[in-house]
Amino acid sequence: MSASLGLYRLQQVDSQIDHARSQLENIRRTLENDTELQQALKELQAAQSGHHHAANMLKNAETDVESQKIKIDQADSSLYGGKVQNPKELQDLQKDIVSLKKHLVTLEERELEAMVGVENAENNLQTAKTKLELIQARLGDEHKKLIADQSVFLVKLEQLADEREAILAPIEVDKLKYYESLRKQKNGVAITEVSDSSCASCGATITIAMQQNARSQKQLAYCPSCGRILYVS
Repeated sequence: MSASLGLYRLQQVDSQIDHARSQLENIRRTLENDTELQQALKELQAAQSGHHHAANMLKNAETDVESQKIKIDQADSSLYGGKVQNPKELQDLQKDIVSLKKHLVTLEERELEAMVGVENAENNLQTAKTKLELIQARLGDEHKKLIADQSVFLVKLEQLADEREAILAPIEVDKLKYYESLRKQKNGVAITEVSDSSCASCGATITIAMQQNARSQKQLAYCPSCGRILYVS
């Protein structure tokens, strides 16, 4: 895999994020004169974020409980499996199991709290949606369309944020810092494809040797004209 592949995937996601944010800003400007609507939209956005956070908290809590149960099962297996004969070791195992089960109770309480949190977040989200729908009923078709588009872009941004986090993991820190710096300099586009031996951004000719360098697994290659990182599929 070339060194530029991860950055190319990141650029694709970042470009989608930029587009979604731009569209949201355009929608905001169109609707900004309606104070009541803006407040309802803010409440919906906050409710969506709260629900997303609560769902993640529950997922983590469920994972912790399941992991703790596995530890208890393993300890029980060691205690009753007959492999451990030393009385001192058996006593230590029993103490470990008691401690593990005690901590499991704490984790299950957290899981229950997280479930309640999700339920509350779902109620808040539904309340915010209902309030917005009532306001929408008083608006014309144009505003309805804009609000629908806004909801789509808000959900899309959440999905893209999760996707971006997953893409970031294998990218080296120094390459990521340079990519971010280059994005600021190049109007949001730090990496560009090579198409028909040309830079897709500025049209400069990319030689075969440069294309081979762009396929390197360790080093990045750059357009000799615009300076963007080159990606060759």
